[in-house]
Amino acid sequence: MTALLPDARLAELDSFLLELNRAAGEAILPLFRGAHGLSNKFEVGFDPVTEADKGAERAIRKLIAERHPDHGVIGEEYGEDRADAEFVWVLDPVDGTRAFIAGLPLWTTLIGLRFQGKPVLGSIGQSFLGEVYIGHAGGSRRVTAAGETPLKVRPCPELTGAIIATTDPEACFNGAELGAWRQVRAAARLARLGCDAYAYAMVAAGTMDMVIEAGLKAWDIDAAIPVVAGAGGLTTDWRGEPVGPDGGQVVIAGDRACLDEALVALRRSAN
Repeated sequence: MTALLPDARLAELDSFLLELNRAAGEAILPLFRGAHGLSNKFEVGFDPVTEADKGAERAIRKLIAERHPDHGVIGEEYGEDRADAEFVWVLDPVDGTRAFIAGLPLWTTLIGLRFQGKPVLGSIGQSFLGEVYIGHAGGSRRVTAAGETPLKVRPCPELTGAIIATTDPEACFNGAELGAWRQVRAAARLARLGCDAYAYAMVAAGTMDMVIEAGLKAWDIDAAIPVVAGAGGLTTDWRGEPVGPDGGQVVIAGDRACLDEALVALRRSAN
């Protein structure tokens, strides 16, 4: 069981989650590296959205409404619908829209499911590469056309041996947060930028060790929490506490010892 959710129901929803990923991919892939209908959400600055973002969320919401009309939805593009329901789907149809419009296959579709307010099931899908990283507390796996592979984080007891990531430190961190990132970065072995939520999947897959982000919304992180947990990893805020329902400052790590070392710096800039 996961958060009092019966195993049989969890298996049914797991299968449905893969169906949602297929529907999202059908909406997204024809527009990737093509005429994607780019527009800007902001009057000042740049927050891109494309027809792929909108179309994928519409496709996901349509299936949820048909199959589970009593479920709620929280989505980046179309807002909240019954957000206080027992089951609530949390959607980011194209996480990494900047990568998407640049033609880089680092964007993902994030679909999470809350049960009684807690993330219990999630997926990180990359339909161009034909991958879905899916998981819950009972285990996580990578699903491709060739089959399924269990996911497991790797040991990394010291930050000096870690491969870490963030999306864009100059744009996403305030001054204090940027200082904390730089301190962790100086201690780590290697850092990668601009991977968005695909980096979360790589922590679960055991190829990276930590992702540090700030200013996240619920749809940026909810889906990843069960995937990382099912692979043996951890997701916390910058104080080392569970991530709240609205996102915020977040750390994903594969090894508790490495996380604790990074939190020494991050706590100083925690909200």
